[in-house]
Amino acid sequence: MPKALIIAEKPSVAQDIAKALGRFKKESDYFENDSYVIAAAAGHLVELCMPEDIDAKQYRFWQLGKLPIMPDPFEVKPVSDKRGKDRLTTLKKLIKRKDVDLILNACDAGREGELIFTYIYQVSGSKKPYKRVWMQSMTRNSITEAFANLRSPEQMAGLEDAARSRSEADWLIGINATRAVTKRMFGRGKGVATVGRVQTPTLSIVFDREKEIRSFKPRDYWRIHGHFEVEEGSYEGILHKSDAVDKSDNHDKADRLWEKAAADNALEALNSKPVGAVSDEKKRTRQSSGRLYDLTSLQREANGRFGFSAARTLQVAQSLYERHTVVTYPRTDSRALPEDYIPTVKETLGQLDGDYRPLAGKVLENNWVTPNKRIFNNAQISDHFAIIPTGEKPSKLTAEEEKIFDMVTRRFIAIFYPPAEFDVTTRTTMVGDLKFHTEGKVLVKPGYLDVYGRAAVGSELPALTDKDKQPDWLKGIDPLPENPSGYWAKPDSFDLEAEQTKPPSRFTEATLLSAMEGAGKLVEDDELAEAMKEKGLGTPATRASTIDHLVKETYLERDAKFLVPTAKAERLFDFLSAITAEELTRPDLTGEWEHKLRLMEQNKLDRSSFMKGIRDMTQKVVDRVKNFEENEEDALETTIVSPTDNKPMKEYLQCYKSQDGEITIYKTIAGRKFEESEVQQLVKDRQVGPLDDFRSKAGKPFSAILRLDAMNKVSFDFGESSRDGENGNGEPINLEELAKVGVYAETGETVYEAPNAYACARSLQGEKDKTFRISRTMLGKTLAKEDIEKMLKDGKTDLIKGFKSKRTGRNFDAFLLLKKGGGIGFEFPPRAAKKAAKKATKKPANSETD
Repeated sequence: MPKALIIAEKPSVAQDIAKALGRFKKESDYFENDSYVIAAAAGHLVELCMPEDIDAKQYRFWQLGKLPIMPDPFEVKPVSDKRGKDRLTTLKKLIKRKDVDLILNACDAGREGELIFTYIYQVSGSKKPYKRVWMQSMTRNSITEAFANLRSPEQMAGLEDAARSRSEADWLIGINATRAVTKRMFGRGKGVATVGRVQTPTLSIVFDREKEIRSFKPRDYWRIHGHFEVEEGSYEGILHKSDAVDKSDNHDKADRLWEKAAADNALEALNSKPVGAVSDEKKRTRQSSGRLYDLTSLQREANGRFGFSAARTLQVAQSLYERHTVVTYPRTDSRALPEDYIPTVKETLGQLDGDYRPLAGKVLENNWVTPNKRIFNNAQISDHFAIIPTGEKPSKLTAEEEKIFDMVTRRFIAIFYPPAEFDVTTRTTMVGDLKFHTEGKVLVKPGYLDVYGRAAVGSELPALTDKDKQPDWLKGIDPLPENPSGYWAKPDSFDLEAEQTKPPSRFTEATLLSAMEGAGKLVEDDELAEAMKEKGLGTPATRASTIDHLVKETYLERDAKFLVPTAKAERLFDFLSAITAEELTRPDLTGEWEHKLRLMEQNKLDRSSFMKGIRDMTQKVVDRVKNFEENEEDALETTIVSPTDNKPMKEYLQCYKSQDGEITIYKTIAGRKFEESEVQQLVKDRQVGPLDDFRSKAGKPFSAILRLDAMNKVSFDFGESSRDGENGNGEPINLEELAKVGVYAETGETVYEAPNAYACARSLQGEKDKTFRISRTMLGKTLAKEDIEKMLKDGKTDLIKGFKSKRTGRNFDAFLLLKKGGGIGFEFPPRAAKKAAKKATKKPANSETD
């Protein structure tokens, strides 16, 4: 009897289909009954061939002359990992079975699901007919309805064209731009300058913020704090100026006084006033639970609460989905559930156990699961719906898995609870004609906050059982003391505080994920912005890997929780600007593609027209790179005088060069960009340093002196070699050239700042006993000279932030202690001492770190 082969995207979906259709026998890799065989992929099993797959001899070595590479048609190949190959082999065998006469594409209802099936079908070489099963929900009714209304290949042609076009366009731009830019930036040297439609605009967002920070000029301002007493207690208010806030000035606020004289005059006037007139305005506010999680919001919150990287959150969520089957598919961009999911939600709530049972039971008892477009909304679902628990009982979860599971489960329960209600009091205290502003907040009805702990009603804030579960928006909210007299407050004191405006914060993974998700706001064209409204830069499933890729390619560095662009990133953008290829750095390109791909899905734009535009753009970018030449006239004249011709050196895109061509000093060496003043010192004194923040090929920081040798070539001097008492050039160490840091009290020896370490004279002269030596970089942190001075003097540094544990890879803060015999130890801040002591890697006495 002929059968239809159903290919699902994931094993869990294959299992759901088998349950819905019924009477299947489970084989090792598939399900089967009298009418169907059901098997699953595991994401992408087939990918586009790389240039070396097409012609290994021609494209193995990257050469500008071989670009652009434009396959027509594109060929595909199996993915390289064994698991993927094994699944593909199984699917190909099932496709070729003689009793299989129809293939049904049951991959996810979206562009990527269409591409996964299309490539599997292509690589199988099959000519058997196929149809589409379009499922947006995994309920039994939704699945059976989808099988009753199969779609033809003609109906899916637009989506298939869009899927293929997106994949091929990313290949053309990514492969060609990366190879072209790399050859011009690095020449024959080592290094790769990857360029891509998503990664480069993402990097641009971070780099633009860094430029804002660098160019930021702080402004002084003053604030006046008033401390007042009433019968029921005391409270604090902030002076609000009477002038209107300048909305064109991002830093102007009602509580900021920009003139010191005005602040002093106000303070003098206040100190002569014995009472303040009080008026309160009360308002009831409602706060609903946050919406269900999609992957990006889950990653963002887990980063803020637990410090998890986006990639780690995805790994944990994927484990909860695949291994433990306790949450639904996590790689989703939807925060809603299907409209037919109400019965499933009730069933899931009824299955929750442990601490969740009474909370979920309250939802069911009160019949709070009802149609609600904020929760159940088909229009807000594409390939997948929001992440929720499945109702399966978890067991043997790791600590990280427990945290993510708890986040998902409590959010799932909380969204059905009524809003929390607060009484917000805005208090105005008039002292003479000067106005002070105070705000208080009192919880009246806990609502959904019951899900997050023991919420008390009244003047106290909710007493949450777990600090990690406290929502961020509750922090810093306090009730105000009542003022029974209703009219007067006694001023206790007034404080004038001098402050400065601060530059914008660097991106964390959480804030960068938000920026990627909302990248459409950065696009000026309304049509393109609308096209990006649903997608942003990348997808929830790829954003974490994009950030990790930028770190791996040394475009970004992690500094504690912040992401910092490197000199390589700056070098890339300088080059793209020089060749006028800024379109690769802006989200507009993604917006334009998304707009056209959406038209293609709707059969309003043909695939050939779109791909011709992509090929033309690829050719244009490659031509710009190939034809780029820096003209002598475009080079900037500097104040650095070359000793070879006594003329000012010129600044080019990537280097400083003497006019006679005898000296060339690159702006970036070993991942460190040089200031013009440092180059000036190098040319003048034939050396500069010790300098910090170089990076080895393995990405580890190191310090060194840079020297300009007799051949006018730049070289590193680490101030040490295998021959004791000699520097890196084989010459005896001259202590007089080194800066003094302090005295090692145990021996009375002077400690010097050497290129790679802070060390006493005996250590620098090759002695092994009774010495002091500490590396300039320890556990990924460059130690400042001031830190070592204090440690030598007091036996302990101030708190140093940003060490990185070798064992866990996490950042921690600590004091450094000088031990007897020259050993170095850690002391942790009181609150973190126990936790950090377990995670940090301590080094033995007299040893160097990193």
